[in-house]
Amino acid sequence: MIPDGGADMSSNTARVGDEMYGLVERLYPIFRSITGAGVRETLSVLSEYIPLDIHEVPTGTRVLDWDVPKEWIFRDAYVKDDRGRRVIDVATSNLHVVNYSTGVHETMAWSDLREHVYSLPEHAEWIPYRTTYFDETWGFCVSHRQFLELEALGERQYEVCIDASHRDGSLTYGECLIRGETDDEVLITAHVCHPSLANDNLSGIAVATYLARHIAGCAPRYSYRFVFAPATIGAITWLSMNEHRLDRVKHGLVLSLLGDAGSFTYKTSRRVDAEIDRAVSHVLGHSEPNYEIRDFSPIGYDERQYCSPGFDLPVGCLMRTPNGEFPEYHTSADDLTLVTPLQLARAWDTCTRVMQVLDANQTFVNQKPRGEPRLGPLGLYARYGSPESQRRSQQAVLWTLNLSDGEHSLLDVAERSGLPFEAIREAATLLYRHSLLEPAATTDDGKQDTQRDLAERRQSLRRLG
Repeated sequence: MIPDGGADMSSNTARVGDEMYGLVERLYPIFRSITGAGVRETLSVLSEYIPLDIHEVPTGTRVLDWDVPKEWIFRDAYVKDDRGRRVIDVATSNLHVVNYSTGVHETMAWSDLREHVYSLPEHAEWIPYRTTYFDETWGFCVSHRQFLELEALGERQYEVCIDASHRDGSLTYGECLIRGETDDEVLITAHVCHPSLANDNLSGIAVATYLARHIAGCAPRYSYRFVFAPATIGAITWLSMNEHRLDRVKHGLVLSLLGDAGSFTYKTSRRVDAEIDRAVSHVLGHSEPNYEIRDFSPIGYDERQYCSPGFDLPVGCLMRTPNGEFPEYHTSADDLTLVTPLQLARAWDTCTRVMQVLDANQTFVNQKPRGEPRLGPLGLYARYGSPESQRRSQQAVLWTLNLSDGEHSLLDVAERSGLPFEAIREAATLLYRHSLLEPAATTDDGKQDTQRDLAERRQSLRRLG
């Protein structure tokens, strides 16, 4: 079972936060896109932290309604003035070139060049992040201050160079599978295509990586599959490659935007009340003073692919400030100052708590359901005036006994009682040790039945010979 990551917030979790920030720092300079060397380099770094299977899907492969695009081969990008000075230079920021641009090497006047130069008038010092996926064009991004400086120079000639090409290659994604007691899976994903954006989505990559490290050191009930793939086309490719075993995915979580100072936001799966939705809501409700639960919408990150109607997987999205709702989003201001070790650590801790709920949630049957069993001699009944922790433990015991009828899971008990899941799980463990609870039987289809149902079914089989 997965232990609670928050068992020692002052030491272990803080250490993990520092290490995750170090991983973000290491990945930040890498020039990523939806295909190409940057994704491979990123996955190579992650493979030093967790075991990764690297998959290469050839250009032109049909994946659902899409085709795997050509690989982007990027070498350099700059704009030189008539004195040979680089007035725009990708060496100073990965965001200076529009991602996935076609190659160009021409001399042109400012009036022609300016049609391919993008800035943010509302943020004079920030460089925007732009892409041209699936559209054959090119461009540069600069701060608005720099744009105005070039504009003020008038109709000058510039050498414009984007040394890049598109060729048949492959789309690359990585998987880490941690096998549990069952083949049923929890799917955790993060996108790996953004260059030099710390919150979007190096924070998600770091939290997913360290969550995998944590679970790998446990003995989980579920198997856990971590997927690191380019956004949209990567998720679509993964779904297409794995259609034959998607029925194993019982819960899922997209991790993104987890390093800023905002409160947690959780977007539910398309099902709205899937167990992952309830688990995240429960954990946030017992650990965060401020958080928001949002209903599913087909706008956002890769949850919209996993939750598309043909799949309808139980996959939600955990983030802090949602995409597009903080000013630094998709700009050079989404840098290493926007994320902090503390916020990364709290995100990691929240994820470990959610995984603990999923992994430990099961259904029990009260072995003495006729009236309340005598708990005093077993040390399970707190005396009047006992400390608050003992009274809460007693409440957990009584709620767990009352609702353990083969129909209610431990998460059901926690939600109805208002007590933390961990308190209910501990109560169930105590009651099981005293033979007051037994796990509900599990059928081949994964559903749990009461012991009485199982006994009746066995008796019927004996009568049939």
